[in-house]
Amino acid sequence: MESRIGSKGKVLVTGGSGFIASHIIDLFLEDEFSVVATARSNEKGRRIIDWASPARQDRLSYVIVEDVAEKGAFDSILKEGSFDYVAHTASPFHYEILDPVKDFLDPAIKGTTGLLKSAKAYAPTLKRVVITSSSAAILDPFNHAKVYDETHWAPWTVRDAQNPETTYLTSKVLSEKAAWQFMETEKPTFGLAVINCTFTYGPVQRNLPRLDAMNTSNVRVRDMIQGKMKNGLPPTALVFTFVDVRDVALAHLRAMTIPEAGGNQFHVVSGNYSSKRIADVIRKAYPELAGRIPGNAPDDLPDDAYGYDNTKSKKVLGLEYISLDKSIKDTVQSILDLSPGL
Repeated sequence: MESRIGSKGKVLVTGGSGFIASHIIDLFLEDEFSVVATARSNEKGRRIIDWASPARQDRLSYVIVEDVAEKGAFDSILKEGSFDYVAHTASPFHYEILDPVKDFLDPAIKGTTGLLKSAKAYAPTLKRVVITSSSAAILDPFNHAKVYDETHWAPWTVRDAQNPETTYLTSKVLSEKAAWQFMETEKPTFGLAVINCTFTYGPVQRNLPRLDAMNTSNVRVRDMIQGKMKNGLPPTALVFTFVDVRDVALAHLRAMTIPEAGGNQFHVVSGNYSSKRIADVIRKAYPELAGRIPGNAPDDLPDDAYGYDNTKSKKVLGLEYISLDKSIKDTVQSILDLSPGL
């Protein structure tokens, strides 16, 4: 875990090989922090180091945490680390559900509360923990509010975890509620902030081992430019809001370092989107790919789509938000850079 201490302090980033975490790490290194990332294996840990520019690698290291839900998983790391901040991004998001409790609830809930318990017990220098949550903890996709903000909670309970359609949603609600409950009852010396980000697009992480290891949101873009949707676009689904990963990373940085951000949730959302609007951006920006993407697909963004209020993230965190046009163009370019023969 040895690395040079950055001038701004030392940050632990859990789930360091993930899409959002990769951008958080980049941003913190750019801002002169030192970073320790958790990884589930040495292979993933070495890849995290390789992502960073050579000039910054002396401020980046990794530690192995095979199972974040294991009791005391973060004890030794926090005992030895003298951390100033923690960005807790480690939480599952995939569609291959074999055991709802083991695959989603335990990593989400026990991983979060276990980290907070370890932090209280062994991290006296810690100033703030920022948790990567999701708009899934806010939205009720089957009975939408007219406008969503941080006062809303999704309706899911532990019983909903048994339904594959709501397992992930339930894990986000229960893990975030558990975090706030811990803060209320345990009253640690460090503060907490939560980032509730929506469907997240943006440049894929460097050195991604293969295209099928891409984050779930960007799969839609990848499949479009691979021609897999040539015969028709899939429904946008129940979530019609997006955000760029670089805004999510910036939200984490500012939620950690701005005093007024402590004790707050932030609904981090840039705007509305649909599959057609993504396709239109790609066709216009990359005409050589236009033949792979339907040009006359209907736009399934409802006229009465639910609204969102991101005022707090703008006012407190100073977010200005990247547009869908830029986010998708940069996503496509990052995929083409990763796989030039695509």
